[in-house]
Amino acid sequence: MIQIRSANEEDYEVIAGFQVKMAMETENFELDQETVKKGVLSVMQDPHKGKYFVAVDETNIVSSLLVTYEWSDWRNKWVLWIQSVYVLPEFRKLGIFRQMYLNVKEWAEQDADVGGVRLYVDKSNKRAIEVYKRLGMNGEHYQVFEWMTD
Repeated sequence: MIQIRSANEEDYEVIAGFQVKMAMETENFELDQETVKKGVLSVMQDPHKGKYFVAVDETNIVSSLLVTYEWSDWRNKWVLWIQSVYVLPEFRKLGIFRQMYLNVKEWAEQDADVGGVRLYVDKSNKRAIEVYKRLGMNGEHYQVFEWMTD
């Protein structure tokens, strides 16, 4: 049975490892493990930066995701952004991301200061796009543009 819980500092190395795997798997991009560890730990030590959730089977973390916050002046509410999603390959197609997403959605529904949930996805990640559509999300409204230093 899979349980969803808030991550804690003891989980940071596992989550960082997931992020390195996810970047390589989805974008063929090699992340620096030590930088990612520091980044994950930084979120855990400063709740203004975000909040990690993990999915745990009886003994191991099998999935993680990060929620960050965007202020919407249009809604006068926070928007929760889901990012850095990773599920171990042997645990995929078991509804784990669905459980995690519903956990975040429930948070949004119960908190009057939250106006919704968003995420972004690489356009080539067709499998993830189909999952998000089945959960009732749509990607028809916005397109994300970026400029990054690295």
